Order: sequence, then C-alpha cells, then structure tokens
Amino acid sequence: MDFNFTEEQSMLRDTVASYLQDRYDFDSRRKIISSDAGWSKDVWSAFANELGILGAPFSEDHGGLGGGAIENMIVMEEFGKALVVEPYLSTVVIGGGFLKHSGYAGAADLIGSVIGGETVIAFAYAEPQGRYNWADLKTTAKKDGAGWILNGHKAVVVGAPWATHLIVTARTAGGQRDASGVSVFIVEKGAKGVTTRDYPTVDGQRASEVYFENVSVGADALIGTADAGLPLVNKVLDEATAAVCAEAVGAMRKLHEGTLDYARQRKQFGVPIASFQVLQHRMVDMFMNVEQSVSMTYMATMKVDESDAERAKAVSAAKVQIGKACKFVGQNAIQIHGGMGMTDELAIGHYFKRATMIEGLFGSVDHHLRRYEGLSFDAAA
Repeated sequence: MDFNFTEEQSMLRDTVASYLQDRYDFDSRRKIISSDAGWSKDVWSAFANELGILGAPFSEDHGGLGGGAIENMIVMEEFGKALVVEPYLSTVVIGGGFLKHSGYAGAADLIGSVIGGETVIAFAYAEPQGRYNWADLKTTAKKDGAGWILNGHKAVVVGAPWATHLIVTARTAGGQRDASGVSVFIVEKGAKGVTTRDYPTVDGQRASEVYFENVSVGADALIGTADAGLPLVNKVLDEATAAVCAEAVGAMRKLHEGTLDYARQRKQFGVPIASFQVLQHRMVDMFMNVEQSVSMTYMATMKVDESDAERAKAVSAAKVQIGKACKFVGQNAIQIHGGMGMTDELAIGHYFKRATMIEGLFGSVDHHLRRYEGLSFDAAA
C-alpha cells in the first residue's frame, strides 16, 4: 500500500509545521491555556484565513481544499507535536464529518462558516452512565409539532466553552441502550434551555457539562434520519478516532525526542545517561512503539472510506496500538526524566498528560480489543 504523500499534502504538512514552530511554541501555549478563555481566537482565525487549514478535509464545492481523512491526519499529527488546544477535532473532523456524511440540508452554509472560522462545534455525545456505548442515552428528543424538545445531560463536552453550536445525540425511540432510536441534532449553544458548567481538563483543554431543559429546536435541527443515527455516529467517531491516533503519534514523537535529548545531557557517574545500555534499550523500545503507531494510524486512515466492518476493524486495531504505545512511551519518558518530568515548567509532562487522555478517548484499549474481536468473529461466521 502506498504511504507516500502527494505534493499538496506535503505542502500542507510543511505549512502547518512552520506556523506552529514560529507562533505556537511551548511558552505561547502555556499562556493560551492559562488565559481566561483557554484558547486563542487569533490562532483560530489564522487557521481559517491565513493557513486555510479549516477547509483541508472539505470538497472544493464547499470552498475547501478537496482533501479528506489523510489531510485531517496530517494536520492532527502536527497539532499533536505542538499540543494545540484549539478545537479542530470537534469542529472540523467531527462537526464536518456529520455535515458531510448525513446529507444535511444546511450543510453547505455551515461548512462554509466552519471553513471561515465563524462556526465552532462541540460534540455532546457522552453521558455519565454510557461508558463507550454510544447508544446508551438518557437524553431524549420528543416530537413537538414539526420540531423537537430536548432534555438531558451530556458530560465532558470538550470544546463546548468555545462552541457556537452543539451536535447532540438523543434518544427518539426505543429503550435506553437500543441501537435503533438514536437521532442526531445540531443546536445553537445559545438556545433557550441550554446551560453549561465549564472547567479545564488535566491536559490543558476546556470542557463543559451541558444540560438541556425543554430545549425547542426546529425540524431542520435533525441531522440524518430520525431513529437511525447510530451508524452515522459510528462512522464519524471512527474518523475522529483515526485523527486522534495521528495526534497521539505527534505527541509521542515529541516524548521520544525530548527523552533522547535529556538523556544525552543528563550526567550520572560523570557520563551521559544515554550511554547506559539499559536506557538505550528502553529508548529503542519507545522508538519502535512510535513507528508501529505510525503504520497502524496510516492504515486506519486509508480505510475510513471502506465498508463499515473494515473501517471499524482498522480503527480499533490502530487505537489498541496507540493506547498501549501512549502508556509505554509516556511512562518511560517520565521515568527517565525523573520527578522533574511531571513539573508544569517542563514540556514533557504536558505531552504525557495529553497522551494519557488520548488512551481513553473514544474507547480504551480493552474496549477496542473487544470490538475488534467481535467484528472478527462476525466476519468468520
């Protein structure tokens, strides 16, 4: 399989990397995440207008660059290297995914405003009892004439403090955990009855608990088909998982590189600790974990447009590798650095925190192992 990038994709990588190196270094990021807002509107505007990367995965008909999942992978890997907190994942990958794949009537206008940086989207899907079952929903949407009334609570909605719109999963029919009866809606965050409780997360992001109390939306808020939204949710979250794997690759590269640099400088018994054979073996194992993660991520990204089963298997296989690698690379980076690796002043601790959060994002290692096993048995039956 050809893993070579086109000239345009290489230019995209170089453009993003150059911007982040010049204007999103570690100190700049620390100032951003410690600010009241927790993100930079100027950086987001630059992504939209100066770099044009918010249009990377959208078709030229929508005003985008004509790319897709590979372009998202390229951007997310570079974002992982710089620990970018701005909501590309929730807005472009997830929000854009729902708009592209659902046949939503208002997609063209919304995608245009996403590309322009005006619309910021957060995905409200997780509920306290749901774990990794996207169909386990207590949030409900009841018919009200032509429209709907939403009630419920969504937990840890990453990027919600900055969002203009929320994409919300809700139960419109069936039992709490039924695969059928799931629907997807887009709701303006400022709609009457929507309240949020905002807070920072351990990895420098911002998230919200979002509450819906008799929130009235029109018929045009429904994305996709009523009661049949779960396949769409699975597809979009598989694409998002592949993108997060790419982000993890970027973060793990920096964890490995930072550990190598430190080991070459840190001396013990009068020599650099990089000369100790046991640590050389450890850092080689870190490198191998990163490289295996690269290959699995590339494979998953190239399979997101295949059949549901093939896409899901490839994504789950990649997420298992990423989860294991994040733990191994992150913990060894901290161990080799010692206690100073966890200090706020050292970048390595920030990369470790993000890698640790990614381990469980959109499904843990155990979850994706079970999913892969189930898909494999279904295929063999």
